[in-house]
Order: sequence, then structure tokens, then C-alpha cells
Amino acid sequence: MEDSIIIHKFLDYLTYERRFSEHTAKCYGADLTQFCEFVRGRSESDSPDADPMSLHAHDTGTATAVAVATQVDVKIDQLLLATNTDCVRGYLAFLNEKQYSKATIARKLATLRSFYKFLVKRNHISANPVASIRTPKQEKKLPRFLEYEDIKKLLGTPPVNTWLGARDRAILETLYSTGIRVSELVALNMDDVDFLGEVVHVRGKGKKERIAPIGSSALQVIQHYMEYRNKRAQSNGNFDSKVLFVNKHGRRLSTRSVRRKMDKYLKIAGLDPAISPHTLRHSFATHMLNNGADLRSVQELLGHQSLSTTQVYTHLTTRKLKEVYDGAHPRNNPQDSN
Repeated sequence: MEDSIIIHKFLDYLTYERRFSEHTAKCYGADLTQFCEFVRGRSESDSPDADPMSLHAHDTGTATAVAVATQVDVKIDQLLLATNTDCVRGYLAFLNEKQYSKATIARKLATLRSFYKFLVKRNHISANPVASIRTPKQEKKLPRFLEYEDIKKLLGTPPVNTWLGARDRAILETLYSTGIRVSELVALNMDDVDFLGEVVHVRGKGKKERIAPIGSSALQVIQHYMEYRNKRAQSNGNFDSKVLFVNKHGRRLSTRSVRRKMDKYLKIAGLDPAISPHTLRHSFATHMLNNGADLRSVQELLGHQSLSTTQVYTHLTTRKLKEVYDGAHPRNNPQDSN
């Protein structure tokens, strides 16, 4: 990717025009780097009898003819511009052979679709070679959530008589009480918490902002942590005065650090170590619906752009209701026929 001008232009477009996060842009870049390696390898293995400057059109027949690059030293941009639908299908077959999951393949295909759509829009090519390729059918997996008792067990694990323990308790309480993402949690600043209004100012995906209500219990825990934090900051000039959740050096916590802390408390609480911080977000949404919240409200609280993304939680609540019903009305109970 380092020698691709058009990829750099695409990533700038995502960052400055579409306002994607730096992390998201990096993910797009990584996907395109892998695709570059594939098309470069494909060009090197082309038949030596092929004319290196022959013209080739996209499968649609509407593309502008571009030079097909079969030489090792041809610029990667020429290879990308010469890509056709057969090449993309070959790439998907390659990913499948490498046993990538359907979800990962779908994401990489979405990256290519966006990239070539951008190239069409900027008149680098006249047709999108990915347009006719369908996204692989996804395996629908219901998000995992914790029962109320397990939530209580987890939240009660961090010791609140130390400043780091108080911080970790505040982190877990905030994640569950608001349903925000871990990336949104670590981005919180001190003035993002409105104690009087009982809300948190959240900066979400695509730099979109929203207000998330937060429970009084979580606010009390945050207040307790902030008292510890402020005392610590007085004796350490390195503390970042604006950041809410800091590490022991007074700098903003990373999402990876939050995951490590949660792993620690899951082990202490005797809960499944496969649980992730995102599970608290799933638990928040499921419990909200279980308690009568409407789908639109949960969508807004979670910051989902599409209602269909939120609808997955209705399957969880429906499944739970069926389990309760089946428990109250055993199917094979002989007395049922009386």
C-alpha cells in the first residue's frame, strides 16, 4: 500500500470527507494492503506469453480500457485499476481457501466495493468490478448477554477502597449502565459526565455525538473514583486533567487495557473468560427490552444507524420468553393431558 497513490487518496476520503475514525480507516487500509499483495502475486504468475501492455476491460464491457500489468515492476496502482470481476472472485476464493470466516470475507468484500465505487466516482475507472458480486450469506449468531445475577457478581468484584479498583468498578458500571462501546468509554472526558442531568456525552462511530442516560448508581461510583483520581492527580503532574478514565500514569486508557482489566475480574468472579466488554453492551440492550423499552429508544441509546442492527436483540428477548414459558409448561408432562 505504501506505493499506492489511489489507496492513500481513498483513505483520505474516508477520514476527511466521510469522517471515519482513524481506527476504521486503518482497517480499510489493511484490507486493501492484503488485496494488493494478492493482485501483485497474480500478475507475477501470469503467462509469460501475455503482452504486458495489452488492453483489458472489466467484465461488464463498459469499462475504459486500461493497461494490464503482468510485469513484476509495474506500479500497484496500474494493477488495481486493471482489476476485473474475475480477479475479485479469485481473491474471494483465495480467502476461502485460507479459511477466513464468512463475516471476515464479507467485510473485505465491502472494503473493495467501497474502494472501487470511489474510483468510479473520481473517474479513475468507468465501472465497479465488485458491483456484480454478491456478499456471502452470513451465519446469524445471536449476541451473548449476561443474566442479572452475573452482572451483579461482575460489578461487585473490583475493590473500591483503592483508586485503581474504584476506577475499574466505575468502568464496568458505566459500560453496563449506558450501553456505550469500549472505544466510546475510553474517549470520555471529565466534563462529558453530567451528574445533574444524569447523562453522558458520547462521541460515537463516524464522530457522531449522542447523549446517553446513566443510572444514579453508576454516577455514585464514578464520583467515588473521581475523588480518588483527583487526589492522585495533585501529587502527579503527569495526569491528564481532562481525561476521565486514566491509567496508573495518568494517561488515557486504551481499549486493550479495559479488556485486560475485565479478563482479570471475570476470573475472580468465576465467570466465562470468553465474555468481553462488548457483552455488557449486549446485556444492557437485552435487559432494556426485557423491561419494556421500545426498539427505537434502544436504537438511539446504542447509537445504531440502522434499526435492523438493533433488532437482533428482539431475538434474544423472544428466546428468553420461550424458555420461561417452556419452564412453566413442560411439554412432556403427563398431567398436561388431564
